[in-house]
Amino acid sequence: MQLRKKLIPSLSLIVLLGCSSPTEKNIPSEIFTATDVPKRELKQATFSGSGYELGMQHGQFFKKEIAEIVLNWKESTEAELARNSDEVLKEFLAYADFEGSIKKWTPELYEEVIGIAEGSEQRFDQIMVLNLLDEFWVYLNSIENHHCSNIGVPSVNGSNSYVAQNMDIEPYTDGYQTLFRLKATSDRPEQLVLSHPGLIALNGMNSSGVGMIMNTIMQLNASNSGLPVAFVVRKVLSMTERDEIIEFITSVNHASGQNYILGVRGEVFNFEASANKVVRFDPGNKNQTVYHTNHPIVNDDVKPWFAEFNPKAIADTIPVTSNSYIRLAALTKRIADAETITDDLIKNALRSKDDPNNPVCRPLDPKRYSFTFSSVLMTLTGEPYLQITAGPPSESEYLKVDFSK
Repeated sequence: MQLRKKLIPSLSLIVLLGCSSPTEKNIPSEIFTATDVPKRELKQATFSGSGYELGMQHGQFFKKEIAEIVLNWKESTEAELARNSDEVLKEFLAYADFEGSIKKWTPELYEEVIGIAEGSEQRFDQIMVLNLLDEFWVYLNSIENHHCSNIGVPSVNGSNSYVAQNMDIEPYTDGYQTLFRLKATSDRPEQLVLSHPGLIALNGMNSSGVGMIMNTIMQLNASNSGLPVAFVVRKVLSMTERDEIIEFITSVNHASGQNYILGVRGEVFNFEASANKVVRFDPGNKNQTVYHTNHPIVNDDVKPWFAEFNPKAIADTIPVTSNSYIRLAALTKRIADAETITDDLIKNALRSKDDPNNPVCRPLDPKRYSFTFSSVLMTLTGEPYLQITAGPPSESEYLKVDFSK
């Protein structure tokens, strides 16, 4: 791939806790005093432009961190699979035929990934696989990796609207919790995006009050030619109109089974998306809330080898004592019948550990497949803002992040 030479606009670091130097990448978050809790710092940076130049800024600024993440990915893959990581990557990319959908639906994001690779001086395939996180899990059929817990709260009688998530991913990403601020352009609102260096998005929100969170539903059918989840997220965050966003989510070919909770100002929608259908989930609560973990509740487009998870299966065959069902019960208990839902109630739900072996909030344990990388709480009504932790919310206070004035 020929290196593109372009003038890259300068980037600036967000300083939100009175940090003294505008060149520092790390901003300490408040940590509880337990001696066995690792001290984490939230990396934050502001980027401008779009497409290739946005990726080039990202790659250049986080060059060191991206090199470390790439090495961590290789070591983690080899430890888990007992195989050479380059061989695994080659086989995965032979299966993965996502390029057509990415270029069709989000061509500027394809260019952004190229920019990240060239800016960080890493191989394009190695950066692309970081941006196919869920799709790689699907390829491995790795159901153990999925433990995200999500909540959506619409505005009722003038109350605040929220979407919130514990983002659980592999332990090798710890220490790389990152918040990108993507400056507004003429055709894109300002965005706050949770991620790690090298990856375009995990989840996020924009300044118009659109928030997007998601969790993998491994049991649903996938497509090796669909649009990967990171690209779905960033596409939604570039949009502002409810009907256009819903049309996109319900019409695009999804690469992996996902549950999406979409917040658009005071409204909240929950969709279970598979390769062949998208089904809206509404638990019918009086307070109109939604919540989800990592199993299908309404979408029956289930892989044959996961037939016991089909929501239309005989009730006695559904594995309701498995991790995802236990976490869903913990969220339901706290949210479904609450008359008033505040951000503190949501935070307590996301910090919960009702079942120590299957907690909503997962501490770091290198022997386990995943931990709570970050917790986010997005307020979408009034003046939208984000609250975010570096690491599990039981170990870190939420930091409030506002949009530019």
